[in-house]
Amino acid sequence: MCAQVLVADDDPRQAEVVRRYLTAEGHEAVVVHDGRAALDSARRLRPDLLVLDVMMPGMDGLQVCRTLRQESDVLVLMLTARTTEDDLLLGLELGADDYLTKPYSPRELMARVRTLLRRAPVAHPTGVASRQIGRITIDPHRHLISVDGEPIECTRGEFAILAAMSEQPDRVFTRAQLLHHTRGIDRSSTERTIDVHVMNLRRKIELDSRRPVHLLTVHGVGYKLTPGTP
Repeated sequence: MCAQVLVADDDPRQAEVVRRYLTAEGHEAVVVHDGRAALDSARRLRPDLLVLDVMMPGMDGLQVCRTLRQESDVLVLMLTARTTEDDLLLGLELGADDYLTKPYSPRELMARVRTLLRRAPVAHPTGVASRQIGRITIDPHRHLISVDGEPIECTRGEFAILAAMSEQPDRVFTRAQLLHHTRGIDRSSTERTIDVHVMNLRRKIELDSRRPVHLLTVHGVGYKLTPGTP
């Protein structure tokens, strides 16, 4: 698919390389070099994908991602020179859909771009039933989740976890299986990212996230989604 991609990187040469690769694959690419411009352009252009560097002047990529997630579900691919697991998990917790650590190859970046764009919501025929798991309703075709009839905001990773688990309530999923549903298994992914997504989901779907009744831990194995106590 051809998409509009916003590239935010304060390194002009690196940003230009990314722009050329994107246009070579038929995408429309717009480049900015600081966080404030990234936020303003994302609001104005409403791109399909934002390739977002973490370290930028004025407003860093984490701040941009945090702000955008309050008002948009634009795909976010985060670029970071910070290689500790906690730094990478913070980006996911703020709502990034994927991340890539620097230095990276442009070909690997484009593979991530293609994967994210394929994962974007597409139109589906109407009349397909949503799934009801206790208080939770999952509509996989409209990409919506509600609890007690109230819609909740989820990142794509969080939605992918609930959507996958809702297909087989009470089945125990390993972290590796859920990781495959959310991002695919690659060398930069860690199963701890699933724990971050589950922690965030519990805050959104449970009455008490410290005593979950829907999204349960099965120690030594993984997680399962249950209707909870009737």
